[in-house]
Amino acid sequence: MKLKSIMRTIVLLLLTLFIWIPVGMLISGSFMGADEVHQNVGPVLNQAKGMVSWSVFPEYPTLRPFVELLLDSPNFFVMFWNSCIQVLPVLLGQVCIAVPAAWAFARFNFRGKKILFTLYIILMMLPFQVTMVSSYLVLDKLNLVDTHLALILPNIFSTFPVFIMVKFFKTIPKSLIEAAKLDGTNELYLFLKIGVPLASSGILSIIILGFIEYWNAIEQPITFLSRRKDLWPLTLYLPDITGDRVAVAFAASVIIMIPALLLFLYGQKYLEQGIAASGLKE
Repeated sequence: MKLKSIMRTIVLLLLTLFIWIPVGMLISGSFMGADEVHQNVGPVLNQAKGMVSWSVFPEYPTLRPFVELLLDSPNFFVMFWNSCIQVLPVLLGQVCIAVPAAWAFARFNFRGKKILFTLYIILMMLPFQVTMVSSYLVLDKLNLVDTHLALILPNIFSTFPVFIMVKFFKTIPKSLIEAAKLDGTNELYLFLKIGVPLASSGILSIIILGFIEYWNAIEQPITFLSRRKDLWPLTLYLPDITGDRVAVAFAASVIIMIPALLLFLYGQKYLEQGIAASGLKE
């Protein structure tokens, strides 16, 4: 048993190292000068001959990529603001719509409930590529293509938060609900004073998962905002960087990663509780 435990630990450490290698290269690359980055990855960009090389630490550390990005690249801040405009309203809308919808699915019995929830599950499993054309046609008819609402409205009505919250609300003891009803409590009070507080971990988990998903979205913005580059989010800033500014691309990647990383680290406990309660761990 001890040998198995040691082997399992070694395998997990190797997997962790394998996952962190790209992140380490990203961070070290953000502190390299343009010449050093060109020397290391020039063959990949067809700008130099030879083999690709990489050092764990920069030979000549510099903050020049961050200075160029933050002081000489106004488009970066425009795209940062676009990302905030496109992500934050989605999270707020999901809390206002998905949470009450999940409460209704978990608490009420009505005709067509199973069929409707099954449709929710089917829609949740469909990738964006399957619904891309139909979504674009609907948004085009509504004159929403090339606007922020083209990303905000469809994501507000995402089915995944409903799925998580339904499972979470079902874990609330029925005895607690029945005791509150005996005291004459109405359904709205039950939802606001019992359901929402007890489901706070689930709500925080959908916020964290949603932020990570929409903050890093690429396909939806490039499809629905193809003619309005002034509305592009941060995720589309990197492909727009030319080959001679690779160091700036590394710096931009680090800054883009920070908000999602901080939110994940802050809410990791709530995320684990929400996933465990929803049954996704199975």
